[in-house]
Amino acid sequence: MGWYRYDDADNLVLTLHIQPGAKNTAAAGLHGDALKIKLAAPPVEGKANTALLKFLAERFDVPLSRVILKQGDKSRHKVIVIQRSAHDPAVLFDESCD
Repeated sequence: MGWYRYDDADNLVLTLHIQPGAKNTAAAGLHGDALKIKLAAPPVEGKANTALLKFLAERFDVPLSRVILKQGDKSRHKVIVIQRSAHDPAVLFDESCD
């Protein structure tokens, strides 16, 4: 299994490994069966989760309400669902979005 898949409703499901407290927010390659995302937010009081959801909403060009944290609220390993994304997961590696 890869780090992304599409569910029965054609929503994009991402398996991520999060590294909070990084200098910049960006995709950083594979970490086992997950995509590693470095976050420029501390892992306190949900700040890293909020920053992750905002980052993904911007990259996939969807409203924040369509980016859902399904698993891993308090973990580095997270499963995210992006509802009705028009973009391919490769958009996470597109530096022109910065």
